[in-house]
Amino acid sequence: MGDFPHTAVGGVSVSRLLVGTNWFLGYSHTSAAKDRFIHSYMTRERIADILTVFLEAGCDAVMGMPVPKLSGAIEDAQERVGREMHLILTPGFNIQPGGPPENEPEAVFDRCKELGARFCFPHSSIVDQLVDRLNRVIRQYDGYAKAIRERDMIPGLSTHLPDSVVIADESGADVETYIQLYNSAGFLMPVEADWEMRIIQNARKPVMTIKPLAAGRILPPVGFAFVWNTLRDQDMVTIGTLTPDEAREAIDLSLSYLERRIPSHELQTTRSKRGLESAQS
Repeated sequence: MGDFPHTAVGGVSVSRLLVGTNWFLGYSHTSAAKDRFIHSYMTRERIADILTVFLEAGCDAVMGMPVPKLSGAIEDAQERVGREMHLILTPGFNIQPGGPPENEPEAVFDRCKELGARFCFPHSSIVDQLVDRLNRVIRQYDGYAKAIRERDMIPGLSTHLPDSVVIADESGADVETYIQLYNSAGFLMPVEADWEMRIIQNARKPVMTIKPLAAGRILPPVGFAFVWNTLRDQDMVTIGTLTPDEAREAIDLSLSYLERRIPSHELQTTRSKRGLESAQS
């Protein structure tokens, strides 16, 4: 298998399929019980096994939080494959005076750099508080972008608000990409999917989309078909997986749609589908 198709963000070549980490770090968007299962199940070794599958296929960028378990698993996968994986970090930090000193923006950006981040985007929990729809600016962002650049990392916006993309473009904010929710179910999205589609189409920079399967609410063939057939060639899809087999399936389905092929993936089998088995061949 050759390399997965790539695009460029801030002059850096990255795969169009990005590795998500909610299924590594315990954010299921399902239940507290599922979160606890993920926390107990996902060891550094299991994360590295999944990252190895992606990296071997040329998917060379992972998006997540600045935590040692993730950074360690990335190191393990890189050593196995002999190839670099770009780290996209989306940290949170103090945005008002009086918070813990270790959570001051510059201290957090320093930690991101130490963990090996190539990209550093303030998390949506930060950005979405700073979006000023009245004055059409993202308050304080310019200072954060400057501090990120000073540490030789590439800035962008992690946001759940489509307004952030429009306002960043209008105001000339220093962004190289935007993280945006995008799925056919409209899961967690503030506006309808066709509105988000148009915003992404008109964005001045490449867009990193997240939640393509609505945290497991959309079947993979359906969710991937929607995003890959409605994004631009420069845009990206972020997918989280729980096992190496899920990673392989995500890669294979994505390549099928990018190559305009109907996927030939293995279907689920149940007793009620027994009479349909000849349709698989």
